[in-house]
Amino acid sequence: MACSFFSLGFQDVLSHGTTSPVTSYRKLQGWSSDQNEWNEKLYPFWEEGDPRWKDCWKGGRVTAKLDTDSPALVGSNVTFVVTLQFPKCQKEDNDGNIIYKRNCTQVDREHVLFLHLDPPASQDQQVYVYNWTEWIDNCGWENCTNNHSHNVFPDGRPFPHYPGWRRRNFVYVFHTFGQYYQTTGQSSAMFSVNTANITLGKHVMVVSIYRRGQSAYVPIARASALYVVTDKIPIFVSMFQKHDRNISDSIFIKDSPITFDVKIHDPSYYLNNSAISYKWNFGDGSGLFVASSSTTSHTYTLQGNFTLNLTVQAIIPVPCRPVTPTAPPPTSAVMTRASSNSDSSTAVESMEDNPDGGCHIYRNGYYRTGISVVEGILEVNIIQMTSIQMTESQAENSLVDFVVTCQGSLPTDVCTVVSDPTCQVSKSVVCNPIIVTDECLLTIRRAFEEPGTYCINITLGDDTSQALASALISVNGGSSSGTTEGVFIFLGLLAVFATIGAFVLYKRYKQYKPIERNAGQAENQEGLSAYLSNFKAIFFPRSTERNPLLKSKPGIV
Repeated sequence: MACSFFSLGFQDVLSHGTTSPVTSYRKLQGWSSDQNEWNEKLYPFWEEGDPRWKDCWKGGRVTAKLDTDSPALVGSNVTFVVTLQFPKCQKEDNDGNIIYKRNCTQVDREHVLFLHLDPPASQDQQVYVYNWTEWIDNCGWENCTNNHSHNVFPDGRPFPHYPGWRRRNFVYVFHTFGQYYQTTGQSSAMFSVNTANITLGKHVMVVSIYRRGQSAYVPIARASALYVVTDKIPIFVSMFQKHDRNISDSIFIKDSPITFDVKIHDPSYYLNNSAISYKWNFGDGSGLFVASSSTTSHTYTLQGNFTLNLTVQAIIPVPCRPVTPTAPPPTSAVMTRASSNSDSSTAVESMEDNPDGGCHIYRNGYYRTGISVVEGILEVNIIQMTSIQMTESQAENSLVDFVVTCQGSLPTDVCTVVSDPTCQVSKSVVCNPIIVTDECLLTIRRAFEEPGTYCINITLGDDTSQALASALISVNGGSSSGTTEGVFIFLGLLAVFATIGAFVLYKRYKQYKPIERNAGQAENQEGLSAYLSNFKAIFFPRSTERNPLLKSKPGIV
């Protein structure tokens, strides 16, 4: 009688020493029972803490990361991705070879022997390459009888014979729900499993990874991940409001629409052909609202705390099949042939006939959250912009006062952003706390170092909201030279207008008045003086520095 090398079962190896009683389960497609025997001679099993783990990979310890796109709606596929993380200076190339960068760290003799290479003849060589398939390059698949028995999984099944199999130098064995799945791959592997036959709840997926060796496979890493199978549609709701300062605090502004966007977690596109409806109850007495779109908006007109409830229902088309009473149900829900007056809003899974001869299943998802509605700042307006005239000694910068009003709650801070005329490139940002006790009316004074055209953004905010007003402003020069130049320009224009005015008066006097110098001289001089006074009033207004009314305005920031 031939000796058998099988001494352990898959459950003993893959459960990491923790065994659980065998329970009834439905078979996963492509998976095998963990009661099968494990070839311990070809795939040795090491307990955690075994000193052999330190020598299973030269250059450091290989770790594995197992990710999943769980939670999964029952009936859909759940996907797992395992990725190997090599020690520093090591990576895998496209051919499945492990590249060791020589210039990254000093390679000792142990590394050279492990990589099956002779020491480099030249110091210019930058990398070492471990060719996993060197032993099989000199013979074909059928001729290498010794190595042919080496290309089998732990349960004795041969590796699949497909193009590129030589580049897959790692063996991955997955275990969950009392069954295992084995495959080969490079430094990462991905697979999906249908959840129709997996019970609802939390489950653990475990993976053990082996590398190809000379006479046997060597364990290099283990990993596990928690995944969830549910009969409720996994949904997430994001909320957005225009003037909301913090979208994560669930505090929103009265009389401003809130946009609700529903995201259904369905990475395997199980619900692609389903009819999906969204039933909203915003909790403010506005009633129920049913929509077919995943995005909707709602405006709260009252302040207070409200409870938002959302029910997402999917009608999933499936082939009709008779219900087998003896078979255990795949979920905790009841599958029955429903009558025409069945309530589709319940959490019970039902199957109904469609006019096209098929059937469908109802699945629901639920979302509930609390919302607080406050008054907030709804609108900001710049109602006046005034340039402050400075004396020559003070004219280093140009000062402009902005008179700003707002609607809604009173602000607690103000920020001014000065940008280029396109409002794209920010030049300066100034923020100040403010105290407004009665009416939202304040004056904001800002300095401009150079003349030019600027885009001004003024933002008023409180703890929960903020609103913005923008304007374009042209700022004149604030230096003394610029002021003097302006005076000369005004004087030149004044002389021109004075000459024109004198000529007009002369023509008018000559045409309509007799020559009476003694009687008309005073009148002529009086009229010319009046014209000159008007021009002076236009071009040389009284300086605001003599009567600084702005200093008497409260709340200048």
